[in-house]
Amino acid sequence: MKLHLIFIGNKFFYNTSLQDYIIRKVRQKCDFIDSITYFKDTDNSLFLYLEQEINTNNKLLIVTTKQNFSTIGKLICTVTSDNQILKDNMLIPSNTSAYEDYSYLLEYKDAIINVLHIDEMQKMPEVLLTAQENSAVVHIFEKSRDEANTILAPIAKTFDVSIDVITLIDGWLRVDIVSKKYGEISKFINSAKQLLPENLIAASNMTHYIIETLSRAQKTVTFAESCTGGLLSYYFTRENGASKILDGALITYSNSIKENWLAVDSDILEKNGAVSAEVVKEMCEGALNVSSADYALAVSGIAGDTGGTEYKPVGTVYVGVSSKTHHAHMHLKLDGDRNYVQRQSALFAIKMLILIDKEMFF
Repeated sequence: MKLHLIFIGNKFFYNTSLQDYIIRKVRQKCDFIDSITYFKDTDNSLFLYLEQEINTNNKLLIVTTKQNFSTIGKLICTVTSDNQILKDNMLIPSNTSAYEDYSYLLEYKDAIINVLHIDEMQKMPEVLLTAQENSAVVHIFEKSRDEANTILAPIAKTFDVSIDVITLIDGWLRVDIVSKKYGEISKFINSAKQLLPENLIAASNMTHYIIETLSRAQKTVTFAESCTGGLLSYYFTRENGASKILDGALITYSNSIKENWLAVDSDILEKNGAVSAEVVKEMCEGALNVSSADYALAVSGIAGDTGGTEYKPVGTVYVGVSSKTHHAHMHLKLDGDRNYVQRQSALFAIKMLILIDKEMFF
């Protein structure tokens, strides 16, 4: 069954922090959202849309405001020939099969419908829909999409699963696995791991996986960021347990701060420019010295939309990673707007952290 997320209310258009919070919590519970639809408070097409959706064999998660909660219940009752009843100070359809504070679940024909309400600065009510138990995610590194499909397709057929291989960045693939009628996902993953022992990680959330892996090994990581402006730090600190592996990080945007905080050599900066392999190496070394971490990631680049030159156009980024014994760097030429360049850069840095210590992560 496909999961459709439906927002009803003007605030979900404009309050992007609230919107992102809801989507994040839904994905934690349900993994994959097939579609997201938005309706404003005064949209007259809502009734016909809900009528159509309720008569499909999909999962519907309807998120509305407290003000519209009972109105949506009335619309659902009209479609399903039901009536609302009062339960724990909530008006909900009488055919509701489960409910929690501000959230209820009902089934109608082949559809499963979860309605909840949330307003600004409130905790997300319980999502009563459940995730598919017949799905999983793995990540594959240093293989192209065609290579991965060639390796995985035969064993997917053997174990009766379907796979969808998506490129996140060059050299980093996400593989979504769904079991068919007699599918055996665990056996598929075990076989894939045997074929790709130093390429495949069975985890849906890679930053959480890194946190857990480093925590077990009692290792720490730090970051020295320029063009990503703290995005790497955000990717990690948004996950529970980040404090176990991250004591701190530095955003060294200007050259003077790179010199003063990370001890980047002024001659190296003048000779090579801040966006260079030599500088990200010095940034890594400086971050390791300041933090005493086991690993350091550094990013310096031109995210745009201006600031490029003939020799270093917008999208030029250098990413470095250092352990206490090894260093590596990448020269990237990225396309996209400022935010997309930043996000790609952060993903390349995470990939480099994983690859600098394969024995640890694989």
